[in-house]
Amino acid sequence: MVFIQYDSLEELNDKVSDVVIDDLQNNKTALICAATGNSPTGMYKKLVEKKDRIEVKGLRFVKLDEWYGPPMDNPGTCEYYLQQHLLQPLNIQPEQYVAFVSDAHGTREECERIQNYLIEYGPIDLCILGLGKNGHIAFNEPDAELHAGVHLSQLTPESLAHGMAKIANFDLEYGLTLGMADILQSKKIILMVNGPHKRDILNRLLTTNISTYLPASFLWLHPNVYCYYTEKG
Repeated sequence: MVFIQYDSLEELNDKVSDVVIDDLQNNKTALICAATGNSPTGMYKKLVEKKDRIEVKGLRFVKLDEWYGPPMDNPGTCEYYLQQHLLQPLNIQPEQYVAFVSDAHGTREECERIQNYLIEYGPIDLCILGLGKNGHIAFNEPDAELHAGVHLSQLTPESLAHGMAKIANFDLEYGLTLGMADILQSKKIILMVNGPHKRDILNRLLTTNISTYLPASFLWLHPNVYCYYTEKG
């Protein structure tokens, strides 16, 4: 894993957006896995500002994870976030985007649908991740065991305290998420970390110790991971 530190959040978002654009210019049919939350928001804003440098018509997107239960148009869902911050501003068409349905009636069938898509059209070319305060990646939560594939995850108190969960104003307990193997099969991974509140978990990641109780540590097993971070935020 390559760690690159920036002096400000503005610089982080600007530089990482340029990295993403370079990757998309080199692969105009890339499958991109997009995270939600505070970490990538500023970078997505930069991508939109620079969208004249991106040829979007051949790109494909898959949603990394989603709260389970609330309707898709709930303002706290990952769906709402991605539509507002990335997909609609870049004019991504519905056929270019595959996503968990937050209020799907059958979670097993929903997980199988996303897994089958990745089997048929994957692997992911570029996976954009954030780092949870408890070390989770997507909704792969710290536990004695981690799931390889797409699954329904019981959320930890740390995840349920996230700002998006508060906005959802819904009785949340579970999340739909790609598994660690799905993520680790990506050709390239970008991990974005910002703010002083992430300093402790980033320091744990820097030890290089791999543990299921720190899911992000499994990124050390991948040959092409770039962690861009700043203590500002």
